Formats: sequence, C-alpha cells, structure tokens
Amino acid sequence: MTPHRHSIFCILPPHLLEHVATNAKTPAQRHRALSTLATDSTHRAMRAVRAASFVSGAPKQPRLHAFEGKVRRTIWTARSERALPGAAVARTEGSKPTGDAAVDEAYDGLGATFDYYWHVHCRSSIDDEGMALDATVHFGREYDNAFWNGERMVFGDGDGELFNRFTACVDVIGHELSHGVIEDEAQLQYFNQSGALNESCADVFGTLVRQRLLNQAVDRADWLIGAGLFTSGVKGAALRSLKAPGTAYDDPALGKDPQPDHMSKYVHTLDDNGGVHINSGIPNRAFYLVATALGGHAWEKAGRIWYETLRDSRLRPNASFCRFAGRTVANAARLFGSNGDVEQAVRAAWETVGVSTK
Repeated sequence: MTPHRHSIFCILPPHLLEHVATNAKTPAQRHRALSTLATDSTHRAMRAVRAASFVSGAPKQPRLHAFEGKVRRTIWTARSERALPGAAVARTEGSKPTGDAAVDEAYDGLGATFDYYWHVHCRSSIDDEGMALDATVHFGREYDNAFWNGERMVFGDGDGELFNRFTACVDVIGHELSHGVIEDEAQLQYFNQSGALNESCADVFGTLVRQRLLNQAVDRADWLIGAGLFTSGVKGAALRSLKAPGTAYDDPALGKDPQPDHMSKYVHTLDDNGGVHINSGIPNRAFYLVATALGGHAWEKAGRIWYETLRDSRLRPNASFCRFAGRTVANAARLFGSNGDVEQAVRAAWETVGVSTK
C-alpha cells in the first residue's frame, strides 16, 4: 500500500498538535490535542482498509454525480459524535440557509471551490465528472481539525481556546477539496518532496479559491492559509503564509511556524511523512513569486500553469521539487510562449527559492 493513496489530508499538521500536547497549559488542552491526533490516525487506518478492499476486488460504492458544471452539495451534522457520515442531513443543494454557521459555511465553501474549478479550469467537481460534494460538520467534541478522507469533507468545531470552527475559512475548504483534485490527477505520493508538493498545491488552490471569491488581485491578497482559524488568544495570523513561509505564527502553545522559504533551509525529518506540511513552504513561496511577478489575478496565469502541471503526463507521483519546477517552466512556455515574460518569471521564482528547473 502506497502512502499517497491511503492518507487522509488534515489541515492541521501533526507536528503542531504534538507541540500543543507537549506544551499544554491544562490537562484539557493536552487531552484535546491527543484526542484529535488519535482520531486522525484512526481515519487514516480506516481509509487504508477501504483502499485495500478495493484492490482485492470488493465493489466500490457508487458515487452520486450531478450534471456537468452543476454543483450538488449535501451537508450532514455529526451532532458532536465521531461517526460518519453523521447523525442527520442538515442542508441539501438549493435549500435555504439554516442559521447554523458551520452548516452554512461548509455549504458556501463547497460551492466556492466547485465554482473556482468549473469557471477557471472548466473542471466539473473533484473528479471532473460532476462528483457530488458531501461534508460533515460538528464532528466530535472540540475536535481541532478538518480533513478530506477521499469521500467527504469533515469539520471540527475547534476548542474555542486555540482554534475556532474549521468551516470559517474558505481557503481551508478549498485546500482540503483540492487534495481530491491532486489525488485524481497527479497522485503525488504523500511523502518527502512529492508530499510537500501535494500540500503546497493544495495551499495554492486553496488561496486561489479565496482570492477569486473575493475578486482579489495579487497585490490585495494576504496570501495566508487559515486566517481567522486561531482565536484571539493565539499569537499568529494563520497556519501558513505563501508570501513569507516561517512567519505565520509564533505562540507558546503552538510553537513557531517551521516552514522554510529556501532549499538551503530544507528540513530533513521522518516526522509528518517527511515534513510534508513543513517543506511545502518552499514551493509555496515560488508560486507567490510567480503570481506577484505576473500581476493581475493569480488564477489567470500562475494558477493555470500549476493546474496544467498537475495534469501533465510527464509529472510522476514521486516528483521532486526540481521535476515539478521543470514542468511548470515547460507548461508556462507551452501556454504563454517560449522565452517570454511568463516563462522567465516562473524560472526566476524557482531559482529564488533555490530549486533548479533543469
């Protein structure tokens, strides 16, 4: 079983939750962090079992699909339990807002992500076949995470002490659903550099979902992932910064943002699947540099290059930073002309973060 096919993709990396557990001020804070880590581990194991059953020949459950270009959303509520899909359906496609913030934010976030992929990349949902989008909110009690498990989005309400509810950030929703797109197209293995590229691409498309929703040009965007996720008691702006990796937070409970912004600072570790949430800062910075060099709306050129690179048949599941960078340069030339300003901007961005494009 290969790790990229059986992972669940959580917005909070394990190293952050482990820091909270180790440095907790109260037993309750430590319990919440350890409970979240245990739940995440359980769902990874469950997904591995499902994947193994598919390989062995057990039939897959048929997926619901909508008409091409038409979103079909179903939001479940777990009512603070940890069973999926949940206790009851809370909102379905076309129904009115419920007044439950988590339900309505999840519904809107799924819609914003679907709209981004359809209107920008002409992609009909996660699988490009109109896959219905399901989500479960109010998962567990004080569960501090959100994840895509290959079938649905799952959101905790946060603990109110360190984290707010995880439906509140549309870029978090865009990030998690983009893991499904990445898995469908590039199948980037969730380990070492290919895993960091997996996380980085999810950050890239997560921020593009938010920027397009707000109609932000590159100079108006904050380039943060998870702004608003921390409570007011946390010293930090967000989970990650594409503009300045390593600066998103510095808090006693969470530690300091460990992301590097250059290959000279690459973190060699066995934790977090080889540092997939840490070293993603390097390609994140490269994308920011490309987008800001080109100006305008980031999804029009930089986003298109990154998306076409995910779809590139020459990109392998175990791609290194150098291989991915080389394919972005090739796709920039194919889409916008060889030796032009766009190709040069892409090449220069990777060189700035210490990644060769050759």
